Amino acid sequence: MSIKRLSTPVEFQQELRHQGVTLVDFDAPWCPPCKVLGPILEQLHEDYNGDVNLIKVNCDESPELASTYGIMSMPTVIFFHDGEPVEKLIGLRPREAYDRIIEKYRVI
Repeated sequence: MSIKRLSTPVEFQQELRHQGVTLVDFDAPWCPPCKVLGPILEQLHEDYNGDVNLIKVNCDESPELASTYGIMSMPTVIFFHDGEPVEKLIGLRPREAYDRIIEKYRVI
């Protein structure tokens, strides 16, 4: 199973109903750091085996979602817990940074 790619606010809101941790990657196909982040997120998706909801949003295709969440640079990853935004990482980070935040909210 691959990471879901969403493009409409309706799809996005439906996905946020997920209980637990949802990680949303706001990216663009022309963004070099986004391309580096892609395999890291795929590995997280595989390692957490569906326990964490992972979503990608292409900012070029969904400018309204990017605007709603104040996305100014990419990649930006927003972590949601039970549908509420709890943390934001701007720019490419090592995998451990994403793991730390996921684990912080998984135990709640």
